[in-house]
Amino acid sequence: MKILKYLGIGLLVFGAIFATLYFIKTNSKPLIEYDIQSPEIQSIKTKTVVTGTVIPEDEVEIKPQISGIIEKLFVEEGDLVTNGDLLAKVKVVPNEQALNTAKGRLSNTLILLKNAEIEFKRNQSLFEKEIISKRDFDNAKLNYDQAKQNVENARTDLQIIKMGSAGGSTTANTNIRATVAGTILEIPIKEGDQVIESNTFNAGTTIATVADLNKMIFEGKVDEAEVAKLIIGMPLKVSLGAIQDKEFDAQLKFIAPKGNEEQGTVQFKIEGDVYLDNSIFIRAGYSANASLVLENKDSIMGISEALLQFDKITNDPFVEIKNDQGAFERKNIELGISDGINVEVISGLNIKDEIKVWNKTEPIKIGEEGETRNK
Repeated sequence: MKILKYLGIGLLVFGAIFATLYFIKTNSKPLIEYDIQSPEIQSIKTKTVVTGTVIPEDEVEIKPQISGIIEKLFVEEGDLVTNGDLLAKVKVVPNEQALNTAKGRLSNTLILLKNAEIEFKRNQSLFEKEIISKRDFDNAKLNYDQAKQNVENARTDLQIIKMGSAGGSTTANTNIRATVAGTILEIPIKEGDQVIESNTFNAGTTIATVADLNKMIFEGKVDEAEVAKLIIGMPLKVSLGAIQDKEFDAQLKFIAPKGNEEQGTVQFKIEGDVYLDNSIFIRAGYSANASLVLENKDSIMGISEALLQFDKITNDPFVEIKNDQGAFERKNIELGISDGINVEVISGLNIKDEIKVWNKTEPIKIGEEGETRNK
């Protein structure tokens, strides 16, 4: 009986030990060894990217000085022109009322001229016979000369209304010429189109747009949260969507004093002079991105943003640093500028602190062949 009693007790003890060991084994997890990083002295730049276009600095619209129909175009889009080059010729379509008035005026001046001529000849004969004074003769001659001039003026006005210019004019209004040197960017009209002259009440029809493609600017818009950090003269790096792996230097020259609301945010227009490379031809209207350095700090203590953790309640940043016992403890820190990869640490850390890489992944086994993957 005693043997059975001792055997039962032994079995109970053995079972308890086995259960305890099994529980510990099934509920234990492998210890994760975390990597550590220390703060570094580095330079951090805060940048922003502005989307926009590259356009000529000056675009000039050539407009006619007289209304009519485009009779002939002498240039095409993309042609290089100099100041004074002939671009187009306008055929005048006279206004019937103005034409009729001009014809009536010419007829009237011819009648007055005929009468003044008769009067002049009569006074000339009387003056030669010393019947009238020289003063009366001079007045008759003056009236005759004025009548001839009035006829000439009326004839010229009629010719301008019918033809668009006087016969002796070297630069007829019907000839549309370039007012600046550059490249023809656009010709929005074609032969046969009717055009309107530029005057006080009408801007007129644009015959062609001319610009110098050697002087280009970047034009874009920045958010109100960033415009206060911009300074006239600061450098830009401009990259074009049409030209890969190439950046152009530029300099900020204009910041709009007034913003415009677009899709719920206030945007401010900016412009910058682009320094072109003569080996590359830049077309007007290329889409472009400009990179601006908003803030730059040298020789500051910084860490990787991947080391940061944030309190779930206060959202304050903190890291875990290794203490003398080899364990990790929380340390609240104050942050400065960030470039999206590294962030400045203003206070809370020492340059020799060892920071826990808290988001390290743990390899686990899957399948019968022992393949591994990260959790």
